[in-house]
Amino acid sequence: MAEFNKDDYLNDLPNADDAKDASASSAPADTPADAAAAANGAADASADAAAAKGDTKADAAESDKAEGETKAEDKGDDSDNTLTPLGQAKKEAADYLEALQRERAEFINYRNRAKKEQERFRQHGIIDVLTALLPALDDIDRIRANSEMDDSFKAVAAKIDKAFEKFGVEKFGEAGEDFDPTRHDAILHKPDASAEKETVDTVVEAGYRIGDRVIRAARVVVASPSN
Repeated sequence: MAEFNKDDYLNDLPNADDAKDASASSAPADTPADAAAAANGAADASADAAAAKGDTKADAAESDKAEGETKAEDKGDDSDNTLTPLGQAKKEAADYLEALQRERAEFINYRNRAKKEQERFRQHGIIDVLTALLPALDDIDRIRANSEMDDSFKAVAAKIDKAFEKFGVEKFGEAGEDFDPTRHDAILHKPDASAEKETVDTVVEAGYRIGDRVIRAARVVVASPSN
């Protein structure tokens, strides 16, 4: 019978480290699905990190912009505060001068508009008076053309004519002048073998105008070429 050896028995027992290595080597490898999931997790983590970094940069840019605007405002305030008393007085004088020039321009425009309105109202008043007196003026012209007028009546008629001339009223319409449809109202056309063009043969009622504005066209008989 062989002799029992204690040391040989202990050496033959399995080592704990060897058992650990064997267990590790025998563990099954990760599956492809697990590897893909791990890769996706890493990609998501990278995307989150990039987004967080972009947000941080945007916040920093917005903060720099606000700080720049604040500095610009502070600089403008400082420029006013750093003016000397003389410089501040000059600046105020320039502001007052600009405001005065603007007010003067507005006043000149208002004065010109007021003058135009006044002249327009004045012409309207003259036209109203002239229109009301037209029948009497026509009667004076008929008396003057068809009968003898005494000196007193002639004096009154002359005063009326001068009064209207003073207000810019002009009487027009004479026999022999060229017919103008913008100034003459033809109440009758009569053929005339000696006429080369349409001319005023007889003035029935004189015309009146103020400047270029015709108040009433002259009512006339027109001689027209017979050919």
